[in-house]
Amino acid sequence: MQYFVTGATGFIGKRLVKKLLERKGAVVHFLIRKDSEGKVKALRDFWGVSAARVVPVFGDLTSKKLGVSAEAVKQLKGKVDHFYHLAAIYDLGADESSQIEVNVDGTRNTVDFAKAIEAGHFHHVSSIAAAGLYEGVFREDMFNEAENYEHPYFRTKHESEKIVRTECKVPWSVYRPAMVVGDSQTGEMDKIDGPYYFFKLIQRMRQLLPPWLPSIGLEGGRVNIVPVDFVVAALNAISHQKGITSRCYHLVDPVGYRVGDVLDIFSRAAHAPKMNLFVNAALLGFIPRSVTKGLMALAPVRRVRNAIMKDLGLPEDMLTFVNYPTRFDSRDTLAALKGTGVECPNLKDYAWRLWDYWERHLDPDLHIDRSLRGTVGGKVVLVTGGSSGIGLAAAHKFAEAGAITLICGRDQKKLDEACAEAKGKGYKFIAYAVDISEQETCANFVQQVMQEHGGVDFLINNAGRSIRRAIESSYDRFHDYERTMQLNYFGSLRVTTGFLPGMVAKRKGHVVNISSIGVLTNAPRFSAYVASKAALDAWTRCASSEFADQGISFTTINMPLVRTPMIAPTNLYNNVPTLAPEEAADMIAQACIFKPVRIATRLGITGQILHAVLPRVAQIAMNTSFRMFPDSTAAKGAKPGDKADKPKLSAEAVAMQQMMRGIHF
Repeated sequence: MQYFVTGATGFIGKRLVKKLLERKGAVVHFLIRKDSEGKVKALRDFWGVSAARVVPVFGDLTSKKLGVSAEAVKQLKGKVDHFYHLAAIYDLGADESSQIEVNVDGTRNTVDFAKAIEAGHFHHVSSIAAAGLYEGVFREDMFNEAENYEHPYFRTKHESEKIVRTECKVPWSVYRPAMVVGDSQTGEMDKIDGPYYFFKLIQRMRQLLPPWLPSIGLEGGRVNIVPVDFVVAALNAISHQKGITSRCYHLVDPVGYRVGDVLDIFSRAAHAPKMNLFVNAALLGFIPRSVTKGLMALAPVRRVRNAIMKDLGLPEDMLTFVNYPTRFDSRDTLAALKGTGVECPNLKDYAWRLWDYWERHLDPDLHIDRSLRGTVGGKVVLVTGGSSGIGLAAAHKFAEAGAITLICGRDQKKLDEACAEAKGKGYKFIAYAVDISEQETCANFVQQVMQEHGGVDFLINNAGRSIRRAIESSYDRFHDYERTMQLNYFGSLRVTTGFLPGMVAKRKGHVVNISSIGVLTNAPRFSAYVASKAALDAWTRCASSEFADQGISFTTINMPLVRTPMIAPTNLYNNVPTLAPEEAADMIAQACIFKPVRIATRLGITGQILHAVLPRVAQIAMNTSFRMFPDSTAAKGAKPGDKADKPKLSAEAVAMQQMMRGIHF
C-alpha cells in the first residue's frame, strides 16, 4: 500500500508516517521543500526504514498543485491509496496572512494535487477549531453550524475544511483532533502550546508557595486535550476502514475537563499548590466591554498586563479562550475505534509525564544563560569599596567570570594589594583611588571611567561606613550622622547619577545597592547607619519607577551581618553567626544574574512584617535587645590602644546572639 503525506516533518506527521510504515510493504511519499533536502536522512533514521520505503517529493504547500514537477506527478498518478493532509499552521499567535496562505490556500493546492495524482482517498486533518466558539455540543455531522470563528486561527481551519468538503473530487474524510499535547507514554512534545502556556504560572506558584497551601483557580469553560500518540493511532485505525467517505471524526477526549480542572491536574503533577477553590471566569462578564476597553487604553495598565503575560509566556489571545464554550460529541469516532484497542487515556494518568518533559526540555528558562559568566562576561562592572571585605570578594567573582572589573577605594595600598592578589589568580582588576564622599573627586572619577571604558554595565554600590552607637551616646556627635550620610547615601548617589546618563543612552544597565538588614528591622544603636541606608533604599525605589521603561534596573540587597573589617572593632560580634564575604558576594552575583527588585533574608523580611503589622510588639522586642547588649568600648569613647574590659554578656544575651543570625545589634 502506498501513501502520500503532507506535514510529514511535523509533530503529528512524523509519528503518523512511522505508524503507517509498520504496515507490511507500505511505501510513504512525503512532501518536503527542496531547501530542506538535507533533513531527509535524519527523517529516514527516525522512521528506521530504507530509502525505498520513504520517498521525498519536492514541492511547496503554497504553490499550485504543491509545485511538484510534472514527472513526479506522472510517477505518482494512480499509485497513492491514501493521501494524508496534515501540513498547516497550528499556532494561535501566527499572523493572519500566513495562516490564510498555508491553511486555506495550501489546502486548496493540496486538494488539486490529490486529484491530479488520482489518490484513492483524501484524509484531511482539520481541528476542533473549525467549530469556532460554538455555544453547546458540536456533533461530528455538524459544519455549517459553526459560529464565532472570526479569529484567524478558527476561520482558516473552518475555511480549509470547507474546501475539502466542497472542492475535493476524490473520496474524502475529515478528522478534527482536539488540543494535541505530548506523548502519553514519554511526554515528548516539540513546542509550547495549549495548556503548556500555563506551565510557567504553575511553576511560579510552586516556587513561591508550599504545596499544601490551598489556592484559587479559574473554573473557565471546557477544554479538550488529547495526547499525540492517541491522535496518530486513531488516524491510522479509522483511515483504513471502509464506509468512512464524506464523514468527520472528532479525535477528542470523551471525558473533557474545565480549564480549572486542567490547571489543577497539572498543578498536582508539578507538586504545586492544589486548586481547591474555583472562581467561574464567566462572572467577569458583568464588567462592561467599554470599561475593560477604557482600562486597556491606559498605558500603565497595558504595560503591566503585557509584562505579566510576557513573564508567564502567555500569548496575547490566550485569555480570550478561557471561557471556551464548546463540547464535542465523538460517538462516530468511538464506534469506529471499537475493537481496535485504541482509546484516549485519562489526562490524570499521564499529566506528570507531560510536566516532567516540559520542565526538562521545553521550559524557556532552560535556554537562558543563568551563569555569572553569561551575565557579566566582557561587560564593565564597577565595585565601589572594592579593596576589601564584601566588595573585594565580589570583585574576584566578577573577574573570574570574565568581566572587565573596576574597583575603587580610598586606600591606594589596599587597592594595590587587591590587584596583586587578582594577578596571582590569573586575572586583573582596574583600580581607582577615589573618595566618593567628595563631590569633585567623585565627578572626576566618573568622567575618567566614561572616557576609558565608555561607562559601566553593572554598578555595585558597596562602599559604606557603619557606626554602632546608641543615640544617647551621640548627642555631641552629630558628625556621625553627617559622615555616614555623606558616604552611604550621597556617595552612592554621586556615582549612580554619574553613570545613569550613559546607561540610558545604551538603554541597559543594572545597579546593585548594598543596603542593610537593619533597614528592615530598625536595629537599635545603628540610627546613623540605618538612616543613611534607608535613604538610599527610598531613592532606589523612586529611581526604579522612573527608569523602568529605559532598560535600567535596580536591586537592593538588605545584607545581613558579614565578617568584614567594618565589624572588627565590635568584639560583641565575635560570637555572632555571620556570613563570610564570599557568601555575601554570592548574593551580589545573584542580584546581577536575576535582577530582582530586592534580596533579603527571612529574618529581615520577618522584622519588616512585624514592624508593619505589630509595631508596638516590634518596638518592645528591639528595645529588649537594645538593653541586653551594651555599647562597644569604642562607642563609649575608648581610643585605639586603650585597655578596656570586654563587655560581659548575660546568658539571655548569648542565647539571643545564636538565635538572631545576621542581625545588626
